[in-house]
Amino acid sequence: MTISPPTDVPVRSAADLTDRWRAVLGAPDFTGRSLWLTWFGADGRQLPVVIPVEDLPQLPDPVLLVGLRDVHATVLGDQLGGQGHLALALCRPGGPEITADDEAWAEALRSVLDEASWSLHLAAAGSVLPLVEAPSSVWGR
Repeated sequence: MTISPPTDVPVRSAADLTDRWRAVLGAPDFTGRSLWLTWFGADGRQLPVVIPVEDLPQLPDPVLLVGLRDVHATVLGDQLGGQGHLALALCRPGGPEITADDEAWAEALRSVLDEASWSLHLAAAGSVLPLVEAPSSVWGR
């Protein structure tokens, strides 16, 4: 499934990115675990695609993580001229408190996206909050 988010307004700050995820995800109350991906160019404009990866396991899967890294590299090279930001949202049922499983996902993503510009938000129980902030250099472009 692909969703077209409001891409006409650039994202210029961490708060803007959190607001964008709220707009894209709506009132997030999830019955299953998923990871949503979208990309932003150096100008802060979002590519017109959001990719949800459904049926995400509770703990990170190494094969999925390598696939995610490869998809990011392809989008970065083919669509963004090698410069851009990968924004991810970990969506799950349960309360909005950050859990050990959420932290495990953040650490696993760090291990495969270490060289990339990326961020991770948590969406649960109707709230969206940053879990891994984007590098500050993203907003200085």
